[in-house]
Amino acid sequence: MGSHAGSARPGNGAAKRTEMGNSAVLHGRSFMHQGFTVEQVVRSYGDVCQSVMDLAFERHELISIEEFRTLNRCLDDVIADAVTEYSRQLGSDAEARHVEILNEQMGLLSSELLDLLQTATLAIAAIKVGNAGLRGATGTLLDRCMMTMREKIDLALATARVTAGMPLRHRLISLADFVGDIKSSAMLEAQASGCVLIVPDVDRELAMDVDADMLGIAVAKLLENGFKFTNAGTAVSLSAYAASDRVLIEVADHCGGLGAGAAENMFRPFSQNGEDHSKFVHGLSVCQRTVEANNGILRVQDIPGAGCVFTIDLPRHSM
Repeated sequence: MGSHAGSARPGNGAAKRTEMGNSAVLHGRSFMHQGFTVEQVVRSYGDVCQSVMDLAFERHELISIEEFRTLNRCLDDVIADAVTEYSRQLGSDAEARHVEILNEQMGLLSSELLDLLQTATLAIAAIKVGNAGLRGATGTLLDRCMMTMREKIDLALATARVTAGMPLRHRLISLADFVGDIKSSAMLEAQASGCVLIVPDVDRELAMDVDADMLGIAVAKLLENGFKFTNAGTAVSLSAYAASDRVLIEVADHCGGLGAGAAENMFRPFSQNGEDHSKFVHGLSVCQRTVEANNGILRVQDIPGAGCVFTIDLPRHSM
C-alpha cells in the first residue's frame, strides 16, 4: 500500500470518494432489491476491511496508522452512503406499495358503496309503489344496506384520520354509556347476521378519557368481524370491566380459532390470512392504530377450536 493513501492530492481524493460513494449507492440499492437486511449491508463492508487486512498480510505489506485511519474513514463514508440509499429505496418501495394498496381499497370501497346504494334505491322504489313494506323483507334489506354503508364510511374516515395523524378529541366519558350506545346499533347487526349479542352490565362508576367516536368505530369493527366469522347459531359477546388501573373492553366470538400463526400477523397492515379474511385483517390494523391513538392497546387471544377474544386495554378513570 506504501504511501499512496496518505499522500493523495485533495482533487484526486475527492474524485475517488465520489467514485466510491457512487459504488456504495449502487451497492445499497442492489442489496435492498435482493432482500438483504441493512445489517448485512454494513457487515459486507466489514468483510471488505477484513479482506484488505488479509491481503496486506499475505503480501507482507505494512499498514501505517494513518493509512488504517484513512481506510476506516473511507469505509465510514461508503457505509453511510450505502445505508442511506438502502433506506431511501426501502421507503420508496414501501410508499409506492402503500399508495397502490390505498388506491385498490378506495376503488373497492367505491364499488361496494355504489352496489349498496343501488340496492337501497331499489328497495325504496319497491316500498314507494306499494309492492313492499318497511316491516317486511324489503325493509330489512334496506336497514342492512344503510348499516353496512355507515360502517364502511366510518372505517374509511377512521383510516384517513389515523393515517393523516389528525389529533383526536379526547374527553371523559362513562364506560357504561359508551357500551350502551354501541349495543343499540350492534343489536341490529347481530339480528341481520343471525347470531346473538351478549352484553353484560357495566359498572357506572368506570370512565375513559378517549375520542368516543373513533374508539366506537374500532369496537364496532371488532363486533362486525365477530358477527361475520362466528359460527352459525353461536353468540358474540361485548364485555367491559376494570382490572386494576385499566379498563378492558372485550369482544369474543366462536369462529373456531384463528389458525397457526394468524394471531401474530393479525394486526399487520395490508397482510392477508387468506382471501376470506383480507378485509378483516385490514380493518384490524386500523382498529389497532385507532386504539393506540387513544392511549390504549389492542390484542387478541386465540382459543383453538373455540374462537378468539379481542381486548382493548385503556387507562382507567372514574366519573
